[in-house]
Amino acid sequence: MNQKLDFIIGGHQDARVVLHTAMANRHGVISGATGSGKTVSLQVLAENFSRIGVPVFISDAKGDLSGLAESASDTERFQQRIETIGLEDYSASASPTVFWDLFCKNGHPVRTTMSEMGPLLISHLLELNDTQTGIIYSCFKIADDNGMLLLDLKDLRSMLTWMGTNAKQLRNEYGNISSASIGAIQRRLLVLEEQGGDYFFSEPAVSLSDFMQVDFSGRGVVSILDSVDLIAKSPRLYSTFLLWILSELYENLPEKGDAEKPELVLFFDEAHLLFDRAPRVLLDKIEQIVRLIRSKGVGVYFITQSPLDIPEDILGQLGLRIQHVLRAFTPKDRKTVKAVAENFRENAAIDTESAITELGIGEALVSVLDEKGAPTPVERILIRPPASQIGPIDDQQRQQRIQRSPLNGRYDELLDRESAYELLKERAEEKARQAEQKPKPRSGRARQSVGEAFIKSAARSIGRQVGRQIIRGVLGSLFGSR
Repeated sequence: MNQKLDFIIGGHQDARVVLHTAMANRHGVISGATGSGKTVSLQVLAENFSRIGVPVFISDAKGDLSGLAESASDTERFQQRIETIGLEDYSASASPTVFWDLFCKNGHPVRTTMSEMGPLLISHLLELNDTQTGIIYSCFKIADDNGMLLLDLKDLRSMLTWMGTNAKQLRNEYGNISSASIGAIQRRLLVLEEQGGDYFFSEPAVSLSDFMQVDFSGRGVVSILDSVDLIAKSPRLYSTFLLWILSELYENLPEKGDAEKPELVLFFDEAHLLFDRAPRVLLDKIEQIVRLIRSKGVGVYFITQSPLDIPEDILGQLGLRIQHVLRAFTPKDRKTVKAVAENFRENAAIDTESAITELGIGEALVSVLDEKGAPTPVERILIRPPASQIGPIDDQQRQQRIQRSPLNGRYDELLDRESAYELLKERAEEKARQAEQKPKPRSGRARQSVGEAFIKSAARSIGRQVGRQIIRGVLGSLFGSR
């Protein structure tokens, strides 16, 4: 074992299970029933990645993980477990943390733009049908072709309104634009605004490099996104944001090849929400990104009640499996337990199917990848105790850390630069003024339509407005164009 980087997840009197950090970008899953110890397992992994210098991003779905910022105080109750596992390096310690919150209450603001998220994820976020999704793609194509920035909700609304007004002129190049579809999308945008979309779709957009920081002592900074209100108000916005992070990292990070540790580790709690009602085209692209992003040095860890919540093609790519207790009260439950047991490499000393229903709190069935990348036989172990506080810190402690954060103030002031809404409004007002000032032509060539005038004017202004080609990546987000 590489004593400096590899670390012990847990063990029992006869064996310890070690995570080889060179394999940590092969992803993982932590699963189990409510109250079985998933959060502590996540905490143990996160603080140990931080200790070896790996930045960590966590979506905190229950509000429990702010305790990473504080050292564990009552370590005496851990002594028996420490002795059973045979830990020689345990000591209480806090991890460097940065707090984030889409609603700007419990952390630094998290924002992005419509253009950066792209049409596929926007359509998924709004739960659009195929026809409505086609309208969104047309909207983004028209904006891209004419150098129009779609930054916030009012930009998308104004573009859709303009498309409806000029549908006839746009039909030949961009397809049929149904007023009924536009109306349905506009109603979905109103719902999204009520759910917090106006907070999220604005500027300054968050820089993902701020999720990849190392502190002065060489420890990876743990970025914690407070997701409690976000999941309660809009689980679809929560899942879409996490998918956007994956897409942006995949498109923008360089290839790393084999490395002794990851560049970044992501923990996505309530992972089933990422795949809930996602269309097949989106699931295929998620599977592609999860498969390829490990070459960028990024490890993705899903936390969910059952690993069967994760699509099979993605589940097959997960190297680390930590399974806490599952209940088997119904025939459906027993079928799930059987399927979960079959996902582990067999250990002749363990009846995996029975063990899944018998595990105690803080106990788990674990399989890791060995140094050659092969899954190890399943082991029934005690998870090591965390070095940081179990449970959240109080609001005062959180606010003190936010105020002391090096990112304090960076994203607080909203920007509203010239984008589609302002340009469309300006041109509409200009056309209205011209119509009042100029008499109608009596003969000769007919005046340009509003649509034709806008398209020609916008095309001439591409260099001034954007100044570079817009390129979109796997999930339709901007790539290389920030």
